[in-house]
Amino acid sequence: MTRCAASCAGWITRGSGRGTTWSRTPGARKKRRIRRQIRALPRRSVVLAEDETDLLLFPPLRAGWSKRGEAARVWLSGRNARRVIFGAMNLRTGARVLVPRERGRSADFQAYLGEIRSAYRGWHVALLLDEDPCHTAKASLRAAEGMTLMWLPKRAPQLNPMEPLWGEGKAVISANKQYAGIQEQVDRFLGHLRGLSNQEALHKSGIFSKNFWLRGALSKAFCGSA
Repeated sequence: MTRCAASCAGWITRGSGRGTTWSRTPGARKKRRIRRQIRALPRRSVVLAEDETDLLLFPPLRAGWSKRGEAARVWLSGRNARRVIFGAMNLRTGARVLVPRERGRSADFQAYLGEIRSAYRGWHVALLLDEDPCHTAKASLRAAEGMTLMWLPKRAPQLNPMEPLWGEGKAVISANKQYAGIQEQVDRFLGHLRGLSNQEALHKSGIFSKNFWLRGALSKAFCGSA
């Protein structure tokens, strides 16, 4: 195994020359653990990718123009309203549960877990999520009792299928657009993402890719039409 190939496969080296040994990186070990967790789920289970994203009244500026030789003028005020969108997607069907909240604290996450339970009553819920403090708070872990929590590797947002959907919504709805109020942006953002068909959501999130990192684990037929 070449050094480059080993790095890409999630291995690190220890020592040099004949004394070189290979061991998996913590991220690779977590990915293997998640795959094992999914394969061990009971038959009537649903696997959801969960994440949050912030919407700000001041838009993300990704393009603009000004006369040659003149600086572009960007208007700002002292207040930048914020909303947090909680979202989870069924990795089998593409169905989404999207809920706006004023904050992204642990209490908000716990309230969102209640929405998840209501949406999937009678199903065993497995959540794929990061180790954000609002997720790992003791009260949040108590609120998630009975669910399977699958913790993503640190600093690996590319492994969460919700990330491309957030990017899609912000590119279409938020970027370079100034709304009169934050609620208008929230309504348009949610309207756009909810307007995607389940198949479109799965496609845009990368789940249909042959290189999707959970493709093999999700081939198990436990995830029904929830």
